[in-house]
Amino acid sequence: MKYLLKLATLAFSLAALIGTAHAADIDGKWSAEIDTQIGLQKYVYELKADGEKLTGKATFERQDQKGDVELKEGKVVKDAVSFVEVLKFQDMEIRVEYTGKLAGDEIKFTRKIGDLATEDFVAKRVKPAAPAPAPKK
Repeated sequence: MKYLLKLATLAFSLAALIGTAHAADIDGKWSAEIDTQIGLQKYVYELKADGEKLTGKATFERQDQKGDVELKEGKVVKDAVSFVEVLKFQDMEIRVEYTGKLAGDEIKFTRKIGDLATEDFVAKRVKPAAPAPAPKK
């Protein structure tokens, strides 16, 4: 009986560890180009998970405009990702709600821009640059 209890405890601990490690896979930079009704938009998302809490920011280029915005209401549960971007447009705030599914080095997103539009796109993990070779002496 003690053996079964120890085995169950070990299995539960391992499952919790795997769930935590999986959520951490989202940490880093993600790049996307989104073809929208108003033209191509380029985004870089910087995401960081702390358990199920997701924080980060987005840097964007759209219609000759560049900027960045803090992401709000972020959550990551297993491979499900969600957060909100608040756009400012002519003294109005528009909620852009993102939902996505993490699969390796890609996140398949759907974003809902207020009641105006819904768009699907893929963000890809930005790989760190390889270190420069050491100079020869």
